[in-house]
Amino acid sequence: MPCYNAADTLNESLDSLACQTPSDFEIVAVDDGSTDATLQILRAQASKDPRLRILPRTHQGIIAALNAGLEACNASYVARMDADDRAHPERLEKQAVFLEAHPEVGVVSCRVMGFPAGQVRQGFKIYLDWQNGLLSDDDIRREMFVESPLPHPSLTIRRELLQQVGGYQDHGWAEDYDLLLRLYLAGARFAKLPEVLLEWREHPQRLTRTDSRYSLENFLRLKAFYLTLGPLAGRDAVIIWGAGMVGRRLGKQLVRLEAPLRAYIDIDPRKIGRTRGGLPIVPPEALPDLWGSFTNPVVLAAVGARGARPLIRRRLTEMGFREGQDWWSAA
Repeated sequence: MPCYNAADTLNESLDSLACQTPSDFEIVAVDDGSTDATLQILRAQASKDPRLRILPRTHQGIIAALNAGLEACNASYVARMDADDRAHPERLEKQAVFLEAHPEVGVVSCRVMGFPAGQVRQGFKIYLDWQNGLLSDDDIRREMFVESPLPHPSLTIRRELLQQVGGYQDHGWAEDYDLLLRLYLAGARFAKLPEVLLEWREHPQRLTRTDSRYSLENFLRLKAFYLTLGPLAGRDAVIIWGAGMVGRRLGKQLVRLEAPLRAYIDIDPRKIGRTRGGLPIVPPEALPDLWGSFTNPVVLAAVGARGARPLIRRRLTEMGFREGQDWWSAA
């Protein structure tokens, strides 16, 4: 649990951990040089609960704090928790029991609920509904490049696996999504429990709202980087379905990484026949012939409009393209 100036919410978060149904666990709280009463609260809580271990540090940021906490962990499973969220009393038990029963799974999440209700914006609700609907490994892997399909504070991960992929890394983009994509490329299997076992606090000061690493541009940089290492590796042609803002910006990042971008697909008659970055924009009907002109092509669906993904999925399926082999969703 990384903690930085979390005095307003920390007691609530720690109290939710104190009443977990299993008693055999340790809380590793990393105080990242807080300037408020965070450290005092941690010490007061530790005086009542010997399971709480405090790691005070100078302020070095979330990634350094996460790695310091990981290095201090001794158990086989590492559960993430933020200092402003609330865990259901059975969260740790249910996730640990699941991992014990499913040795093939490396990462287990759970459904989450945003709170407080008055702070949860529409965009956050849409994201929560989307990721709460992804439970199986197949579902999670299918949507891996759309957005992060597993909320970071909901995760329990096998410590050995977390260490094998290099822990948390700083590449100037979201460290949690970066970790998931490295786990994905390493072949880790994922699962999500159907119960709501975490309450995820929404507030204007969340890092995702205040830190430039979580900007749209940096998310696209991250996606492009791992797409080139995974689904695009060895391809001789990348075709982006979507010549709008998201597809165009993703295309720029892929070109920067020297991916073989060849064309865009779009249904907008105002775009068809034009070019984007010197590449043709063609209608969906042109895809089979375009596809046949290359040896090992791939399609990326990158349309940001809500509701577009299932329509594209249906169209590509009808055309005989296999998701996860011939094409991936990237928005």
